[in-house]
Order: sequence, then structure tokens, then C-alpha cells
Amino acid sequence: MSETSAKQRGRPARPEEEVVAAMLSSTIWLLLNQGYAAATMEAVAKHAGLAKKTLYRHAANREELVGLVVRHMTDAFAPLLLEDVGKTDQVFPALERMLLAIARSVLSADAVGLFRLLTTEFPGRADMLAIYQRNGIERGTEMLVDWLERQRSRKLIVISEPRLFCELLLGMAIGEPLRRMALGLIPPMPEWDAAAHIRTALQLVQRTV
Repeated sequence: MSETSAKQRGRPARPEEEVVAAMLSSTIWLLLNQGYAAATMEAVAKHAGLAKKTLYRHAANREELVGLVVRHMTDAFAPLLLEDVGKTDQVFPALERMLLAIARSVLSADAVGLFRLLTTEFPGRADMLAIYQRNGIERGTEMLVDWLERQRSRKLIVISEPRLFCELLLGMAIGEPLRRMALGLIPPMPEWDAAAHIRTALQLVQRTV
């Protein structure tokens, strides 16, 4: 019997979106519940109910898996940062929408759990921290810097240092609540409402431009 006919007679293949979702959620679960060392390719495949060859189709190793998890969080808000505005008075409302989208992604329970894990010591922490930094913080910051530079080039906002502006804004709007969530002082989103906090942070920086 050919491999094709065997597949036709067996279980139907899982949709690709379902495969990716299972892979990512299983990776996060293992990281948060059993630690970085336990999140092996074999363990993720078993927890997700996937064949190892299916997992290897998406990631070559654990480091790439973790990178996909973090990158998935930034993918959630990436489309918004590709949209330009047409008028000066639309810049800060657009920034508010972007920051709310970022908050929903990086201030979720899973994202806060990953951040909290990185504040502890464990074998492989340096590798995981580099992955988190590259696929999360640096990528998100670069996207926001690029958006601001595009609006500045069209003379819709006047700022001398877009990168510094972004770092300060993200620190106030996202970094501070993330710190408080990691300490258990406030709950993750959506239980905690980020809207008022983000609006206040934007009001503060708007006075400087």
C-alpha cells in the first residue's frame, strides 16, 4: 500500500493552524510548568499530540521553538504597525491603538509567565533570554521605531530621537505594568485594564513633542 493511500485511510490530517496552535501552546505550558530544560522537542511533540517530524517541520530545535512562541506574540500586533496615518492629529490615537494591541499580547498571563521565568536562574537562561530579547523586545521596538520614522518623514510628528522616544514610551506604557504583574501586584490582561494607563502615558509624552 502506498504512503498516500495509507494517509487517506488513516486519521485526517490536522489543519496547519491547529498544528501550530498546539505546538505553541504546548511549548508555553512546558516552559511555565516544568521549566526550560523540560521543553524538549520530544516533550512538546508528546504534549501537543504531534509527530516529532511534524514539529521539526516548524523548528529545528528547542531554541527555535521558543523563538516562535515569542515571535507569535509580536506577530499579533505587527499588522497595526504597517498602517500609516494621514493627518497629524491621527498620530497619537494610532499610537494608543498600537499600544493597546501590544499590551494585549505581552501583558497576557502566558507572556507575564515567560517574563517571570526569565527573572529566575536556570540552566539555559542566557540562551532563552537572548531569544526573548531578539524575537520580542527588539523586534517590537524596531517595528514601532520604523512606524514613527515613517510618520516623521511625512512631517506628521516632530521628534528628534524616534528610538529613544519609543523606548521611553514602551517603558512607561508596557514595561512598568509588566514589572508589577511579574511581582504579582496586579493581574495580567484582560483582568487588568491597560487603557487608562496607556492613555496617561501618551498624554505625558505628547507634551514633549
